[in-house]
Amino acid sequence: MIYFSAVGMLNALGHTLDEIAHNLVHGRAPGMRQEHHWLTPAAPCWVGHVDETLPPVPLHLAAHNSRNNQLLLAALAQIRPQVDEAIACYGRARVAVVLGTSTSGLDEGDAQVSAVLAGKRCANYHYYQQELGDPSRFLSALLSLNGPAYTLSTACSSSARALISGRRLITAGLADAAIVGGADSLSRMPINGFHSLASLSDELCQPFSRTRRGISIGEGAALMLLTKEPQPVALLGVGESSYAWHMSAPDPSGSGAIRAINMALADAALTAADIGYINLHGTGTHLNDQIESQVVHQLFGNQVPCSSTKHLTGHMLGAAGAGEAALCWLLLTRALPLPAQNFSYCEPDPALPEFGLLRTPTALVRPVILSSSFAFGGNNACLILGIKNG
Repeated sequence: MIYFSAVGMLNALGHTLDEIAHNLVHGRAPGMRQEHHWLTPAAPCWVGHVDETLPPVPLHLAAHNSRNNQLLLAALAQIRPQVDEAIACYGRARVAVVLGTSTSGLDEGDAQVSAVLAGKRCANYHYYQQELGDPSRFLSALLSLNGPAYTLSTACSSSARALISGRRLITAGLADAAIVGGADSLSRMPINGFHSLASLSDELCQPFSRTRRGISIGEGAALMLLTKEPQPVALLGVGESSYAWHMSAPDPSGSGAIRAINMALADAALTAADIGYINLHGTGTHLNDQIESQVVHQLFGNQVPCSSTKHLTGHMLGAAGAGEAALCWLLLTRALPLPAQNFSYCEPDPALPEFGLLRTPTALVRPVILSSSFAFGGNNACLILGIKNG
C-alpha cells in the first residue's frame, strides 16, 4: 500500500493548508477574479491567481527561474521537513521526482518572443525555463537527487498521472519514496487557446449549470510525498485510459472515463457503493459536464455525493489532478464538509441526469474519495484516496 506522507499546495483558495481549508469550507476563493489583459484582442475572462509572494529560485539554478518553478518551491516548503527526512532515510538515489505540467515556463518564453519582436531581449531568459521537462529537472537538482526524475504532460490529467507513476516506481522497487504532483502558471497561450475553442467563459465558471459557458483557468501547485510508511490516507486505487476519440472533445459515450473509473475501483478492490465522495472533473464546458454527468449517473446513480471545485481554484490544467487530489486529502484528514456546487447565481442544468450533485455542504460518511481528471486526446486518470481500513 502506498501512503501520502506529506502534502503541500497553493492555489486561488490560498497559499497554506489552513487558509485553503478555511476558504474551501466557506466557498470563498480570494484569488479568483476577472481580468482584461490576457486575451488578444483584449476581452474579459476570469482567472485564478496565487496571491502570494513566491520564494526566489536559487542563483545557482537561475536557468530554471520561472513562475512555474517558484510555485513548486512554495509547495515544497510546506513538506520540506518530511522530504529531507525521506532523503536521509532512503538516500538520494531512492527518492524519485515525477511531476505534471502543461505550461512549465511558457509565460517566460512568451515574454522573450515579445521582447525579440520588439528588437530587445529578456536578460534573464533561458530556454530551460519553458521546456516541459524542466519542473522535475529543477526540483531534482534543487534537492541534489539522482533517482528517477521526469515530467508528464498529458494536458489536464498530467499531475494525476504523476501520482500514478510515482506509485508504480515505488511498487516496482525502483524508488522508496516519490515526490509527485505538478504546477501550472497563468500564461497567454493556453488562455487564448481555450478561447479559440470557444471553451473559455467570460464569467466565473459554473460547472453543471444551465447557463455554463466554459472554463476559468487558474494557476497553482501541489506536491505530495508518497511512501510505503503507513499514514492516515492511502492511495487506494488508480485508473487510466487513452482512447484518442478527438484532439480536444471527449467521447460522447463516456467510454474512456468509464474505463478509467472502473480500473481504479478494481485496483482498490472497491465497488461504486464504497465511494463516499466524487471530486468531479467538472470544467463548466457544455460537453464535459454533459458527458461526465452521464458517466457518473451510469456508474453511481444518484447515491454518491459529488461536486467540482474548479469555480474555487480555476482549472489548473496540468496541475489540476494533483491539486484536486490534495483537496481530497484535506477533506479526509481534517473532516471538512464536502464542498457544494455553487448555484447561488445560476441554476442547475435540468437536462442533466440526476447524479448526486451536492447543492449544500454535507459530511463525508464513507472516508473514500474518487477524483477524476479527463484531458485532451482522451487522456483520463482517476485516483481513489481513503482512510485505510476506514
